[in-house]
Amino acid sequence: MPIPGSGLAKGLAVTLRTMTRKTVTAQYPDVQPELPPRTRGVIGLFEENCTVCMLCARECPDWCIYIDSHKETVPPSAPGGRERSRNVLDRFAIDFSLCMYCGICIEVCPFDALFWSPEFEYAETDIHELTHERDKLREWMWTVPEPPALDPRAEEPKEIAAARKAAEKAAAQAEAAAEAQAQAQEEQQ
Repeated sequence: MPIPGSGLAKGLAVTLRTMTRKTVTAQYPDVQPELPPRTRGVIGLFEENCTVCMLCARECPDWCIYIDSHKETVPPSAPGGRERSRNVLDRFAIDFSLCMYCGICIEVCPFDALFWSPEFEYAETDIHELTHERDKLREWMWTVPEPPALDPRAEEPKEIAAARKAAEKAAAQAEAAAEAQAQAQEEQQ
């Protein structure tokens, strides 16, 4: 059986312990907080990678992603080829008043068009202004941090190796064309 008043004594003991500690007050507006590297702030859109596949909007449990698009016909890339159609993004908006920051949209995006930005200061006075359109989401991409460095002993990613080989090949072709042009000019003189 508990002693009467023991709860009050325990509460006062906690109060006395915390009264003697030094307070840690962050002067927030003047001093920015140190955020962990994987902080979830706002979602940024890398519009060039978006193919309007609608996976992010379909998988969102809050239905806070709004996408509008239209189809456009692309001429054939080679003579005798057939025309192709592709989706063109007209509207991409996220309603952050509904978003629960689960990150499912970022995880399901197969083309890496959505990224977490650590920015958290986007409060508005009107709830309707929390629906950010694609131009605002594109601005958030500038605040997305670089991905963590790869293991130095790891193999170079195939995409980077292919891009490097293509750039070296293009540079070699440009150099050969310049040399051929220089030789042709020397022969004419």
